[in-house]
Amino acid sequence: MSVEAVRDSFRAGKRRTLLVLPTGGGKTICFSYIAAGVAQNKKRVLIIAHRRELLRQISKALTDVGVPHGMMMGGSTGIPKANVVVASVFTLANRLKHFPEPDMIIGDEAHHFTPESSWGKVIKAFPKARVLGVTATPERLDGKGLGVLFDDMVVGPTVAELTEQEYLSPADVYAPSKPDMEGIHSRMGDFVKSELEKLMDRPSITGSAVAHYTKLAPGKKAIAFCVSVKHAQMVAEDFRNAGYASYHIDGGMKEKERDTVLKDFEAGKIQILTSCDLVSEGFDLPAVEVAILLRPTQSLSLYLQQCGRAIRPAPGKDKTIILDHAGNTARHGFIDEPRDWTLDPDIIKQRRAAAKEKPPEVRTCPDCFAVHATLPVCPKCGHVYEIKGREILELAGELVQVSSATEARSSAEETDWKRRFDVLSMVGRKRGYKSPQKWAFNVICGQEATRLAKLRNANQTTNGLTLEERQRIWTMTMGRTARA
Repeated sequence: MSVEAVRDSFRAGKRRTLLVLPTGGGKTICFSYIAAGVAQNKKRVLIIAHRRELLRQISKALTDVGVPHGMMMGGSTGIPKANVVVASVFTLANRLKHFPEPDMIIGDEAHHFTPESSWGKVIKAFPKARVLGVTATPERLDGKGLGVLFDDMVVGPTVAELTEQEYLSPADVYAPSKPDMEGIHSRMGDFVKSELEKLMDRPSITGSAVAHYTKLAPGKKAIAFCVSVKHAQMVAEDFRNAGYASYHIDGGMKEKERDTVLKDFEAGKIQILTSCDLVSEGFDLPAVEVAILLRPTQSLSLYLQQCGRAIRPAPGKDKTIILDHAGNTARHGFIDEPRDWTLDPDIIKQRRAAAKEKPPEVRTCPDCFAVHATLPVCPKCGHVYEIKGREILELAGELVQVSSATEARSSAEETDWKRRFDVLSMVGRKRGYKSPQKWAFNVICGQEATRLAKLRNANQTTNGLTLEERQRIWTMTMGRTARA
């Protein structure tokens, strides 16, 4: 579908088209098929990327679809003779005057495309070529938008749609701790790294990261996204001191050493991999089960790229766990939220201003630290939030007025049970439970049993409640008198 939509864009006369697909959505496969079609017509295709790992992945994808191609990167000499060339954008930028003009340029990780960058330099050098950019996050930190270089955008399936179709792994998000960002300044659209490093390298934060990994995802393959190389090294050391096999990875390592670390991680010899920017984009590591966010960022793109490293499906992997110690979910919203991408810089600026005034509405459960949409009940553990003031909740399509805290305490117990039952049943349906109503009933019984246990002798009850009390709750929630 995305491939055909891109072709339709070019057929309609567009010269520079941007394809947006989530991380793990098959961007490389899509543009490999497009490159194959162009090459069959005896035309030249240039595919550019900025990291060796990306270039290798592209080469493998082209090989898989039967496209002969040449490679050009640091260490290589000359200009490949093949009609399809995969090139390092930095190497190519230094050899432009010797490179024959392509009919199509395909650029991976196209959110880097700016007129003044090496990508922009390549596009400017070949003004007759059609351009296809691909990215999961079509947004720049400076808010200028990508409309400077692209004149059309094709948006493929969303994270939520791909998760529903089991092409991506569902994610459970937890926020066990959140840094105090007071006094942290911004520069070039994001927080100042040197200030972040001091903020995030505190025993309270790294200790929380280790403790909650131990509690929520012990032994699972995890990547910790850190502020700097030094921070990544220290976080790796903290995990090792706690008994976990942990290693950091950075761009300054020799290629052979980096490859060895990645192979050991995939094989399970290393449990926690720590990194600064190296694995934030482009790395294809489906084995990752946990993303540990230790870098606060104002960049929606960086946040989505980091979470995206962990949501690729893999054998034996039933879900992804995101441990957000950076406050990024509260800052940017959930990874699978629908996002109305645009090339218009004015619209992007308006949205950013609105987001600062009104950040995404998310709640962090004080009992289990699960992060979820604004609901009166935690969908993970059933914690019921205290009602403060007056608010209106939408329950199963019906608007229900919820009283103030004082009024609620004096209202009938049955009304509160029914309200909680409606909310919990909705949560159960969203989570795919076989019998969401019975699950909701049992959660309410458990909560009521905990409350009443302090008021009487527990020996007088069955599972914390008398049979009469269970029958009463059943009748008020399930709406019938069948025995509970």
